[in-house]
Amino acid sequence: MSEKRYYVTTPIYYASGDLHVGHCFSTVFADACARFKRLDGYDVLFLTGSDEHGMKIAKKAAEAGLTPQAFVDKTVAGFKNIWKILGISYDKFIRTTDEEHIACVNKIMQKLYDNGDIYLDKYEGLYCVPCETFFTEGQLVNGNCPDCGRSVEKASEPCYFFRMSKYTDYLKQLFKDNPNFLVPESRKNEIYTNFIKDGVQDLCVTRTSFDWGIKAPFDPKHVVYVWCDALVNYISALGYGSKDESLFEKFWPCDVHIIGRDISRFHAIIWPIILRAAGIEPPKQIHSTGFITLKGDKISKSKSNGFDPVALCNKYGADALRYYMLKEGPIYNDIPFAFDVFLKTINSDLCNDLGNLVSRTIAMITQNFGAVVPQPNEFNDDDKVLIDMINSLYTNCVTALNEQRVDMAMKDIFDCVRYANKYIDITEPWVLAKKEETKGRLATVLYTLAETIRVCTVLLQAFLVEIPNKIFDKFETPANLRTFDSIKAFNANNYGHSVEKGEAIFPRLDIEKELEYLNLESTTSKKVEKVEEKVEEELITIDEFDKVKLAVGTIVNSEKVEKADKLLKNTVLINGVERTIVSGIAKHYSPEDVIGKQVVVVTNLKPVKLRGILSEGMILCAVDGEELSLVSPIKNMKDGSQVC
Repeated sequence: MSEKRYYVTTPIYYASGDLHVGHCFSTVFADACARFKRLDGYDVLFLTGSDEHGMKIAKKAAEAGLTPQAFVDKTVAGFKNIWKILGISYDKFIRTTDEEHIACVNKIMQKLYDNGDIYLDKYEGLYCVPCETFFTEGQLVNGNCPDCGRSVEKASEPCYFFRMSKYTDYLKQLFKDNPNFLVPESRKNEIYTNFIKDGVQDLCVTRTSFDWGIKAPFDPKHVVYVWCDALVNYISALGYGSKDESLFEKFWPCDVHIIGRDISRFHAIIWPIILRAAGIEPPKQIHSTGFITLKGDKISKSKSNGFDPVALCNKYGADALRYYMLKEGPIYNDIPFAFDVFLKTINSDLCNDLGNLVSRTIAMITQNFGAVVPQPNEFNDDDKVLIDMINSLYTNCVTALNEQRVDMAMKDIFDCVRYANKYIDITEPWVLAKKEETKGRLATVLYTLAETIRVCTVLLQAFLVEIPNKIFDKFETPANLRTFDSIKAFNANNYGHSVEKGEAIFPRLDIEKELEYLNLESTTSKKVEKVEEKVEEELITIDEFDKVKLAVGTIVNSEKVEKADKLLKNTVLINGVERTIVSGIAKHYSPEDVIGKQVVVVTNLKPVKLRGILSEGMILCAVDGEELSLVSPIKNMKDGSQVC
């Protein structure tokens, strides 16, 4: 196996909705690592993808009136569009609905079953549908899911369990022998103390209450738990268990899984134990990043506080967002996303520091040397300070990227850029240009600046996807001088090529004006735009509307549904006939609140069983954020009155 190979992965994102800025960080982060290693001569495999099974997706698809497969197909198309806009250079995109992935999951689950590590029992406990996660009572926070803060459901069903407790000693030894298996240290200590130290619990690995997932090979009535399904993507994408395992043999074990801290325990506990039970090496490292926060909250779909990355890229370009995330991003700890910091960072670093350095250098070369990079003369001590920085820059960046510290690599690059601007002030080329006898010195200064720009730009190719090529074009940099091999030492012979001023590589932003736009875009106008788009997409004809039958009914009885915190079983009188309608309003109304109320009912909805109760219609409600209100006529109407 070649030593210069590199396998990096992101989480596969759950295909239940759109991606926001928070999602994009892990992928841009992994992309920067992959790009750097490719430029450094590594054979790289960069994997991302989509997690497409589970109860939440089945529910989302039903709400959208789509099959689960059609729903995830549409969502994944959106994922790929965002990655294209951001310049994500993934080598493989894995979907958990891919046949090769399903076959791999079946192989792993069957192996665990044959080894005696999976046994049949009954699950009785608490389950968070949005997080697809089981919890004990003690793990809840204020009675809710500790990860997303939403309510959990009581679940009771026959399930197969994975005997993870058997591997507690193995996991403890893995953490002891590999101190950098999970980074950062704070996350490792948290996971070890809370989930490993006192023993790992057996895990429920199948469900029977829904069927959108991979059927267990040893019992097709059961669906494989979504986390046992999703984690296997890291080896199914390499062809493990297939006729061609060449990628697996070449790239496994993975060099680094880059994930968010909310899914650390799945990757650091379940995943290595699955691999151990299957006789496969664990990954070399799991890098658990922090969150991007907005006004103190984690950016998430559930809180609707994410900002559309496509809107940011369309307005400011992919490099603006990439640069901000990689410089300020939550490599280890949470960081706030603030519009003013975003705009000021772009103005300061990309426009003022890098953009002005390029513009000033090209302008002086054009004015004094006919737009051709001059041949340098003897270098003096002022030059050597900058040259020494350039000579150590590649090595510093390699050291930083060996620990995924893209932020430190970018700091080193921009330290050189800033010193180059200071070097202009020190050498005063405008003074040198006034005398013929100092033109030779001027040539050395401008050559040193041009070469500094080239070296920094070569390294920036790992982090930015648009600006480097713009700079290369301005200096007519040939392909052989855009490589890492060409920047390991300062090159004194890269002269004689033309430069072209052209447009600024990054235009200066009017902070106040842009803040006004962003604040408006993230609140009022953005919501209006989305509503208008939804109306346009979902327009129906009057004939279609006529198919929906609405009538006034009176709730004559109501009671809570056992083991369902959100549901009320209502008896509604319509035209003298009683109907049973189950409604998810128990968090807003008690049975006593609704008895005697008149409500608007969809009367021709196909009956459906909810918690074993046949529900014959739908009671309409108005929803505003967390608030919910039954829709009722202003004055009492005769039961069965048509709503039109």
